[in-house]
Amino acid sequence: MTKVAPSMLSCDFSKLGYEIERVEKAGADYIHPERYVEDFRKAGADIITVHAEATNHLDRLVHQIKATGAMAGVSINPATPLSAVEEVLGIADLLLLMTVNPGFGGQSYIDSVTDKIRRAADVRRRRGLDFLIEVDGGINAETGRKAAEAGADILVAGSYVFKSEDAAKAISSLRF
Repeated sequence: MTKVAPSMLSCDFSKLGYEIERVEKAGADYIHPERYVEDFRKAGADIITVHAEATNHLDRLVHQIKATGAMAGVSINPATPLSAVEEVLGIADLLLLMTVNPGFGGQSYIDSVTDKIRRAADVRRRRGLDFLIEVDGGINAETGRKAAEAGADILVAGSYVFKSEDAAKAISSLRF
């Protein structure tokens, strides 16, 4: 069954505590913070994900994250090829495929990333790896199903959850 991670990018930051509590009670599996990685780890974050495009030494950074005791994730933007991270998939715990161009909430799912999700799932299967596949951007019940059927394990949904009148119903609709 897919896991759901509401993106804090879409919450009301003036009510941050309330927003986190609301989606946790609604059944969220993870909270998806996009910044302040070191602070979140000190506060108990279990997974730290870094964009491959943001570092020249991805292998070293993944090892550094794992040395803290956290799970290490690597992320790539829609136009970045899967080959940019293939060398670290054997040590990474999670691969985050952006299904929108990062920066702001409410964007539409980029359908061409669905094939990248399939290819990542195929790499995982062929190489006998166990990293999780997470997708982020434009996720709703329809696009979430498409991503899950392609091989995604975790669906990050910001606007769909936080702008919903019934967060529990929105989260439930993302379980496949």
